[in-house]
Amino acid sequence: MSTHASSKLDGVSWTLLLVLALLWSISFIFIKVAGEEIPVFTLVLVRVGLAALVLHALLLARGRAYPRQRKLLLRYVVMGLLNNVIPFALIFYATASIGAGAASILNATSPIFALLVAHVATADEKVTPAKLAGILLGFGGVVAMVGPDALAGLTLDVLPAGAMLLASFFYGVSVVFGRSFRDIDATVSATYQLTASTLVLLPIALIVDRPWLIPMPSATSIVSAVGLAILSTSFAYILYYALIRRAGATNTILVTLLIPVGGVVLSWLLLGETFTPAEAAGMLLIGTGLLVIDGRALARLRRPVVAGTSG
Repeated sequence: MSTHASSKLDGVSWTLLLVLALLWSISFIFIKVAGEEIPVFTLVLVRVGLAALVLHALLLARGRAYPRQRKLLLRYVVMGLLNNVIPFALIFYATASIGAGAASILNATSPIFALLVAHVATADEKVTPAKLAGILLGFGGVVAMVGPDALAGLTLDVLPAGAMLLASFFYGVSVVFGRSFRDIDATVSATYQLTASTLVLLPIALIVDRPWLIPMPSATSIVSAVGLAILSTSFAYILYYALIRRAGATNTILVTLLIPVGGVVLSWLLLGETFTPAEAAGMLLIGTGLLVIDGRALARLRRPVVAGTSG
């Protein structure tokens, strides 16, 4: 019988969560650079396709057996649709209309959706006051970092805003659905999900982008696309499935609260952008929310003081 973690964040889980947030934060830099010369669906296809090839090579090098059960393979197709194909398409559509700032705020609702879905669909990841309060604090931090003015005009763009919320809902559903793969090696799960996503995206990219007509991208764009595939996709999804197995679905999706933090820090370090007081306040709120979710610091504060003994 397999053993799973008790859906709590321990030291190793926090490390995995922070590394995953870093990998997905830097993906925006890769996308910005590569996206200047490579069309959207072609770039996404390169991202998931190359990542799948890298992971297949890793599995072969490790001598891992490939699961062949038809039902399992179909579940990975569903996972690829829930976690890659559908939300990617919705996010690209929404971001073009409402902008990256509003999109990042709406994307930060993913933990709320995951918490609600997990409460209904699981026995061990129910809504608790601490987790709900922590997620709401983290969401408030994201709003503070991006700036509430980023949400201005959303009422006039109902469809794009709805598309972004729907993408966040799919992320929430997918991370709960990913619990069904907890007995399978994380590398195997990442490989199968990305392979399924590649097969679905291939005809879409060929029909929409017609990549054979695209001029040869520059070396910078190619390097960015490779970095996006290997670091922010193949390695990131290994961590993603390992984190679901260790810490549970609702803790794993907290990564969406940390991605804006990673983006701000990387922009400050790599691009020389200004670090604003609003961003600092947002980070403080996110950090407070995560401490509330973790619970250990609050537990220490509640612990009764035991009188010391002399001698």
